Amino acid sequence: MAPAKKILVGVAWPYCNGEKHIGQIAGAYLPPDIFARYQRMVGNDVLMVSGSDTHGTPIVLKADAEGITPEAVVEKYHTLFIDGCLQMGITFDLYTHTETQNHWDVTQMMFKRHMATGYIYRDTQNQLYDPEAKRFLADRYVEGTCPFCGYPEARGDQCDNCGRLYDALELKNPRSKITGNTQLEIRATEHFFLDMGKMNQPLLDWIYTGKEDWRPNVLNFARGQLELRELRGRAITRDIDWGIPIPVEGVPDTKRIYVWYDAVIGYLSAAVEWANLTGESEAWRAWWDNSVNPDSLIYNFIGKDNIPFHCIIWPGMLIGYNAGPEPHLNLPYDVPANEYLTLGAGKFSTSRGNVIGWNTVLEQFQADAWRYVLTAQAPETADVEFTWQDFMDRINNELVANWGNLVNRMLSFTYKRFNGTVPTPGSLDAASQQLLDEIQAGFTTVGELYNTTKLKAALTEVRRLSQRVNQYLNDKAPWKAINDDPAGAATSVYVALQAIDWLKLLWSPILPHSSEQIHQMLGYDAPLFGRQYTEEISDGRGTHRVLRYEHGAASGHWVANPLPAGQAMREPKALFVKLDETNMHGWI
Repeated sequence: MAPAKKILVGVAWPYCNGEKHIGQIAGAYLPPDIFARYQRMVGNDVLMVSGSDTHGTPIVLKADAEGITPEAVVEKYHTLFIDGCLQMGITFDLYTHTETQNHWDVTQMMFKRHMATGYIYRDTQNQLYDPEAKRFLADRYVEGTCPFCGYPEARGDQCDNCGRLYDALELKNPRSKITGNTQLEIRATEHFFLDMGKMNQPLLDWIYTGKEDWRPNVLNFARGQLELRELRGRAITRDIDWGIPIPVEGVPDTKRIYVWYDAVIGYLSAAVEWANLTGESEAWRAWWDNSVNPDSLIYNFIGKDNIPFHCIIWPGMLIGYNAGPEPHLNLPYDVPANEYLTLGAGKFSTSRGNVIGWNTVLEQFQADAWRYVLTAQAPETADVEFTWQDFMDRINNELVANWGNLVNRMLSFTYKRFNGTVPTPGSLDAASQQLLDEIQAGFTTVGELYNTTKLKAALTEVRRLSQRVNQYLNDKAPWKAINDDPAGAATSVYVALQAIDWLKLLWSPILPHSSEQIHQMLGYDAPLFGRQYTEEISDGRGTHRVLRYEHGAASGHWVANPLPAGQAMREPKALFVKLDETNMHGWI
C-alpha cells in the first residue's frame, strides 16, 4: 500500500454578511467536502480548514442595514453557517474565523516577514474620499462601472462579471456605498503596499510548471492575467478602524491591514489553530513546511471570482515569504475553482439579495438531495442555471428512481423473505460475476474521478453502475424465482446486496447521510464516517465557536470487502423523499 499523502483542503473563507446561498455551496463548499471524504476513505491524511471572514466591508454594510453592530452580524451569520455545515455534512477539521488572536498573530507574522524580504513598502497613493461620510472609501465601500468590460455594478477592487483586478480609481462613474454620493474626491493617503511587481516572473514560472491537470478555465484566466499586464504594487492597508493592526511602530490606529491580505492567510492560520487545539503545536508543519514535507498537496476550492486571489495574490504572497530564510511554505498544488451556478439570468448574490438561502432550504429538503443535485449540476467548467423544476426532476427521476428504489426494494425484499439476514450465495453465473467485477472496478475508475476533482463525472459513473444493478435484477427477478428456485434467488439477492454494499461506498462522498443509513441497515455496527461537533474556544480576543470533525473509522473504507453472508440486517427504511406539488409548494 502506498504511504498516506498529506492533503490540505483549503476552502474559501466566506463573509459573515448573510445566509449563504446554494450557488456558494455548489461552487465552493460542497466540492471540497466530497473530495476530502474520498481522500480520507483511501487512507490519506486530510486537513480541511476554513473560517468566516469577519473583516470584510460587506459585514459593516450589513450591520448598517440591520441596525446592529458588526460583532452581532458576525455572531449571527458565523453560527448560521456552522449550523448549515452540520446539517449538510461539510466535514471541516476546523472551521474558525478571522477575529481570533491566532489569526491576528499569524497575519502580523506574515506582514513582518514580507517587510523583511522587501515585498512590502510604504508609499502615498490617491484614494477615493466621500466628503459626506467624511472618510476614505475602502474597496468594497465603492461601486461603479468596470473599466474593462463595462459592468455597471463592479466592486472597487474586482469586477464580478469579468473577474479583472484593478484600482478603485480606475472605476468609471464611482459611487459611495455608504451614502450613494457620486461626487467623490481623490485625496492622498499613505499606505503599505505589497510589491507584486517582484512576483510577476516567479508567478509566471510557477503557473507554467506542472499545471497540466488544472481546470482550463482556471489556468487560462491566471496565465492571461499575468501575461496581460505587469503586476504592480497593491495597497494592503486602509484608513479604517476595524481589522488587524499594522505591526509597525508609529502607525496610527486608524490604519489597519485590509481584508484581502489577511483573509487568504487564513489557510495557514487555521492549520496553526488546529494544531494548537490538538495539543501538538507544530503539527501544521506536516502540510505547510517545505523542509518537513515538500510533497504535501494543498488544494484551494473556490468560486471563479476568487481565481485572481488564489492563483496570483496568495501564491505571490507565499513566494514573498519564501524569499527569506527557512522555513519555506508550500505553494498550492491545485486550485479547482468552479464557475457560477446562476439563478435565472443573474448570478446569486448575498449582498444584492439574489439568493436561495442554504439554511432555509435545508429545513424543507433532505441534505443528500441537495448534495446530489448540486453535484449533478456542478458548474465545473461553465456556468449552470439552477431551476426548481430541474431540482425536482433530478430527485424523482434519478436519485429516487435509480438508487433509492434499488436499495429500498432489495433490502425490504431480503429482510422480509430471508428472515432479516444476508443470504448465503451459491455459485455465481457469468452475469453475476460480470456485474460484481464491473462494480468492483468502480473503486478505481470512480476513485480517479474523485481524485482529480471531476465530481460531476464521478456522480454520472456511479449512477450508471447503480442502473446496472437494476438491469441485473430485472433479468434475474428473484421475487419470482424464490418460489421455484430458492437457492438461485438467494444467490442473485446476495449479488445485488453485495453490489449495493460497494455502491454505498462509491456514493458516500456525495451522499454521506444515506450511505451511512444503508451501512447500518445492512447490519454493520461501526459507523461509516466520523463525527462533526462544535467547540467554544477562548483566546485573547474572546470566545468563538468552531466546527470540527473527528475522523473516526472512515480511513481505509475505499475497499471492496465481501459482504458477510448470514449478517443480521436492520429493518429497512426509505432513503429519499419523492417530491410533488405538496412538498414543492412555494418553490415551483
